[in-house]
Amino acid sequence: MQLQQLAYFVAVAETRHFTHAAERMRVAQPSLSKQIKTLEADLGAPLFSRARGNVTLTPAGEALLPLARRMLADAETARREVAELAGLRRGRVRLGATPSLCAGLLADALARFHHDYPGVEIQVEEGGSRDLVRALARGQLDLSLIILPLQGDDPSLVTEEILREHLVVAAPAHLATGQSTGRRPHVRIDELRRRPLVMFRRGYDLREATLNACRQAGFEPRFAVEGGEMDAVLRFVEAGLGVAVVPSMVLDGRPGLVGAPLLPGLRRTVALAHRKDVEPTRAAQAFRAVLLAFLDEATREGTLPEGVEALPQH
Repeated sequence: MQLQQLAYFVAVAETRHFTHAAERMRVAQPSLSKQIKTLEADLGAPLFSRARGNVTLTPAGEALLPLARRMLADAETARREVAELAGLRRGRVRLGATPSLCAGLLADALARFHHDYPGVEIQVEEGGSRDLVRALARGQLDLSLIILPLQGDDPSLVTEEILREHLVVAAPAHLATGQSTGRRPHVRIDELRRRPLVMFRRGYDLREATLNACRQAGFEPRFAVEGGEMDAVLRFVEAGLGVAVVPSMVLDGRPGLVGAPLLPGLRRTVALAHRKDVEPTRAAQAFRAVLLAFLDEATREGTLPEGVEALPQH
């Protein structure tokens, strides 16, 4: 089994067409087909059904596809890791992060890392924790900033808790009683029973946290609008459609919004995660070091966003 054969296999699986896969791989179609047949003979099972011109995966092909994608991703990581040995003048970090972190302090940490390692390519994927965990498992990310706890422990990951953040009720500043800016008094969870909520899309960590808190208080919340990402939700709240439960850090730089702490308090933990079976690349390890140093410095200087607490590292 050769990596080139696996790359051809993945191309056919994704395009469902041998000619289109050959064009993608920049190889003659007969050569690609020959390599696929060699791979099938080596594995002892057909990978594609070619009935009536339709190319579909067989059960063996379905089983091989996620493994092939992971092996190709790991091979690319290995190539880059060798290239990084010359003092991190080159390399790549593929980082996943939740939208609240992308909209918050991550940009400053990335700027610090880029200053220290200007030759290292930075790729950021924004998404919910479950999507980011899947991308880690497939070898598509080196590191990811995710929200704990996950639904069910994932034994394939190493997680390192680095931040704790408070959730607040965001509302338009001009509606805050007696205030134009700043923080409102505390809001009890059961007060949300009477307020229309702007709700995140399904699968979003904050959606689950909000729904669980309301249900524990004995009610189902009423939605004014639902289905948005972070920027959309904050803009809908600014427009007066309703209130939303968000991390306090995302209100930095948004004078049109005010955040009221919840009673009982809702907090969540941010962790840095990577695959247990693959040692992080030198570039990924360097990013981790820069991120932790940045958080430590921000803690000492008191510049972390309100409601955000860096957790001590051992």
